[in-house]
Amino acid sequence: MAGLGKIVVSLACCLPVGAQMVQLRHWTGQAVSPVYEGYDVNPDGSFNLWFGYMNRNYEEEPDIPIGPENFFEPGGDRGQPTHFQIRRQKDAFKVVVPKNFGDQKIVWTLIVHGQTQQVAATLNPVWMIDRQRTTRGGNSEKVDSNTPPVVHIEPVEQTIEPVATATLTVSATDDGLPQRMGKPVGMTIAWGKYRGPGTVTFSPAKTRIVDGKSVATATFSEPGQYVLQAVVDDGSGELAGNFGYHCCWTNAQVKITVKGGANDQ
Repeated sequence: MAGLGKIVVSLACCLPVGAQMVQLRHWTGQAVSPVYEGYDVNPDGSFNLWFGYMNRNYEEEPDIPIGPENFFEPGGDRGQPTHFQIRRQKDAFKVVVPKNFGDQKIVWTLIVHGQTQQVAATLNPVWMIDRQRTTRGGNSEKVDSNTPPVVHIEPVEQTIEPVATATLTVSATDDGLPQRMGKPVGMTIAWGKYRGPGTVTFSPAKTRIVDGKSVATATFSEPGQYVLQAVVDDGSGELAGNFGYHCCWTNAQVKITVKGGANDQ
């Protein structure tokens, strides 16, 4: 029996590559899967349906304009991105529906590289989430501990010449949580293109917010209408790697018109 055991082990070691569990990383050519994150409730009784996505590429960031390959049913354009950053982007945007939405649903469809991916959003109670607070880094006996940053971008719309850069000025306040060694972890801001026809280069693309302020610049490869999105994280959300949580970070957008361009993408 000892000899037989050696033979089995030897065979297992010599299995062909195709028979082993191998996780491949695809740099390009893969689908983008829409994700329904869940919903929360507004003070007026309306609902926020939160969506994100999983770009299965490790390098390619597809641009899928609103239309037959990027649409909601019903509604078509519900404010979804047309530029998809790599890998998992959580709670990227929300769709507000009225308080009488009931058992209706909306469906987001994405077709990338000929691969159709869909997700449906409903108000089934199992999908209720809390985007306003978390006990991570806070106090489990106080549900209002550790809330998201409050973010302002000035101005929220700009028009610039084709060769100019846009200055992105952000102010943010937070509750000082979470803390590490008795001091706030601090806020971080990350910029990304959300919509637009060309490439956008940010300087810096990601940095810490100091004294409640952050200033970055954006340069554009071609004219057109752009939407840029800033994600401000207090140290307990997605930028901090806490992917199981819906808090505490805040998305803020700015619209940039680079003269000489076409319509919104």
